[in-house]
Amino acid sequence: MRRGVWSTAVVLALLAAAVPAASAARAAPGPGAGPQPLERLFDNTAVSDDARPGRADFDGTGASLSAQDLAAAGWTPGRTLTVQGARLRWPRRAAGEPDNVRAAGQSVRVTGRGDALAFLVAGTSGTAVTGTGTVTYADGTGSAYRLTAPDWRTGPLATKAVALPHVNTPGRQLAEKARLYVVTAPLAAGRRVTSVRLPRAAGLHVFALSVRDAGRGWTGAWATSTSGHPAVGPWSGRTLRLVVHTSAGGPRVRVRFDNTFAAAPVRIGGATVAVRGAGAAAREAPVALSFGGARGVDIPAGAQAYSDPLAFAVPAGRDLLVSFHLPGTVTAAPVHRQALQRSYLSEPGDHTADGTAGPYTSTLTTWPLLTGVDTGGGPGSVVLLGDSITDGDRSTVDANRRWPDALARRLLAQNAVPRYGVLNHGISGNRVTGDRYPGDGVSTDTAGVSALNRFDRDVLAQTSVRTAVVFEGVNDLLAGTDARRVIGGLRELAERGRARGLRMLGATVLPCGGRAGCTAAVDAERAAVNAWLRQTDAFDAVLDFDAVIRDPAEPARMLPAYDSGDHLHPGDTGLAAIAGSVDLALLAG
Repeated sequence: MRRGVWSTAVVLALLAAAVPAASAARAAPGPGAGPQPLERLFDNTAVSDDARPGRADFDGTGASLSAQDLAAAGWTPGRTLTVQGARLRWPRRAAGEPDNVRAAGQSVRVTGRGDALAFLVAGTSGTAVTGTGTVTYADGTGSAYRLTAPDWRTGPLATKAVALPHVNTPGRQLAEKARLYVVTAPLAAGRRVTSVRLPRAAGLHVFALSVRDAGRGWTGAWATSTSGHPAVGPWSGRTLRLVVHTSAGGPRVRVRFDNTFAAAPVRIGGATVAVRGAGAAAREAPVALSFGGARGVDIPAGAQAYSDPLAFAVPAGRDLLVSFHLPGTVTAAPVHRQALQRSYLSEPGDHTADGTAGPYTSTLTTWPLLTGVDTGGGPGSVVLLGDSITDGDRSTVDANRRWPDALARRLLAQNAVPRYGVLNHGISGNRVTGDRYPGDGVSTDTAGVSALNRFDRDVLAQTSVRTAVVFEGVNDLLAGTDARRVIGGLRELAERGRARGLRMLGATVLPCGGRAGCTAAVDAERAAVNAWLRQTDAFDAVLDFDAVIRDPAEPARMLPAYDSGDHLHPGDTGLAAIAGSVDLALLAG
């Protein structure tokens, strides 16, 4: 009898002990468990309250992110952030609670179709951390991916999603930048993802993960690159009315605002779109845009906002007016500096719905915040990644005579290849290999981060991109970069694009003889870059713009008829010749 009682007690004790063990297993499944939501795998605490920094230990030394800094940037618990076209949710966890997973081969439940996986990550090993994981698709197939997480304290500011001003430690708060990154990896086209196995990589932390759909059902009609984050205005309660020229048309529209490089959120109080009449006046009454059903939107630091799809007939090859109200005070903003298009700034007040030009008493020569206009349907987009020549420097203002504009007109006038949208991602002063703008803080330099550092944002994340043309290098050479390094950068761009399924075209570097600093030595390096381009198989094809523009009698100089007069930038005639030389069939493959 006593043995029976004892046995029962033992059984009850074992059962009682098993219950919390089972609960713990459910709370944090091991790597061998089936696919789990990422939040159930969280095993590290990265965020601390400034008053209780000891409750988090992100890197194993007691250092952590500041909850107050994150809130000031708009990265609040549970907030969905759009970065590089991907929607990622910042963990819905209070400071001091587990909020990320240390990648160790865990299987994560992720579903959807798209062009890429997007990870919100950071490394804590002092250097970038790299590992290989796998994707499982609904049809039973799989693919491998490679993921690199830059370090949260030493990684490049040029590619970060957000930088925070402090690092918390148990002893004190350090005035040191903490970084978080969004990194993408390609997916098999058309297949539905069912799960993702994380890499096994010590020091690689994952906060969020999603499948990115980079614009299925949309074509890019207009786009531009953020070239810097300079001081503006200040604008307080003003409405900006930006003029943009479409390269494609369709029955629906959406616009994209980017708070790139910012340290704080920005509020768009309301926005409208209209076909332009003349000046700042609309042809018909502007139509209101919405954001998640709301009239306005707060855009966190480093994030984007897409408007909801709107039934609106977008005409191809016409000017649109995108108007948006800034209800707060904006003293610095992400801009594209060289618009070569006059836009408009209103007197105080929300004038987004005003179809007349009356309230718009000042002009702008930049494109702040607005980075994209998409139209429904269509065949997708071609991205032109370049410098001031693609940006249209020295072309006629307000005339849309940049070579991307001329190329778009050619596409619209033919039926041999799809009528792609043409997205101009030229930045004046931009380089292949070196950052002119450091990628963080308010700066007077608006020549952007390097093509290598902006490639993911300005090419891979663009709406339904099919083909990219890389037309850069002269600024590197003029700055003293040798041909070997420029070639290495161009090769890397080609490889990264082709790995994502893009058709990658390279373009030869134009001559600059006669310009100060364009010495015989510089021209020799240019000739070496062009010789490599003409024989390489790194790109799918090469556009020989040098052969189009150079003077046959003096190959180191532009043909005088094409020279704008500064011996570096073609004028309107030269830009038209560049666009006219493109074999349109090469865009389609």
